[in-house]
Amino acid sequence: MNKQERDHKIIVEVCTGSYNDCIAASKGKADRVELNSALSVGGLTPTEAVLKRVKKDTDLCVICMVRDRAAGFCYPESEKEIMFEQAKALLDAGADGLAFGFLNANGEIDRDSTKEMIDLIHSYQSKREAVFHRAFDVTPDMEKALEVLIELGADRILTSGGKAKAEQGIEMIARLNQLADGRIELLAGSGVNALNANKIMDETGIYQVHSSCKDYLTDPTTEGNDVTYAYLPAPHSSEYDVVSMEKVKELVEAVK
Repeated sequence: MNKQERDHKIIVEVCTGSYNDCIAASKGKADRVELNSALSVGGLTPTEAVLKRVKKDTDLCVICMVRDRAAGFCYPESEKEIMFEQAKALLDAGADGLAFGFLNANGEIDRDSTKEMIDLIHSYQSKREAVFHRAFDVTPDMEKALEVLIELGADRILTSGGKAKAEQGIEMIARLNQLADGRIELLAGSGVNALNANKIMDETGIYQVHSSCKDYLTDPTTEGNDVTYAYLPAPHSSEYDVVSMEKVKELVEAVK
């Protein structure tokens, strides 16, 4: 399949960590954003205030992350309870869908929690989307996990094919797309950019890509005296990551 032969509308989703990131994604003509906080740890639940401002000031489809802490996706009941409260609050505030992941200690899909979250999302009258995020990529058997998520009614899976970067996971993404056979959407993410997005879509048959379109800004107050709030190594220790409108625009123009 090539760019001219695609039979679906191409969807570009940008991974965002702030209101300003969403504005940059909107100006770059992205179709959808995954709204997070704390992207430095892989993305955590955003605030309702940011969501409401984004919905007010853009026409973006906004999928909100629901993830209460860093590290993995095997949560005790106390954390799950909080995540379900966060999920309901975000849906009530206008989220178009939620991205989430629940795994058991063995890495397999936590069926009960996943089903409960999907049912909550789908209980809203206007269509809301249930997206299983890249927790999927650490499951021990991705083909089995795919079938579980289809059975439970998930709308979409964000995946890099079990590899660090989606381009490295092309073979598995293509296999998953073949097995899915239209029963669930696949969204390729991690390391996707204007230079490789067409290759990923052409070789997998999918039509949705997820990218951070990352750039960096400097905050001169990140370090002072013997105190540092840096999360990037030197010489970038006073910087923080943002979405680049120019990179979003380049990605959109490359694939559409």
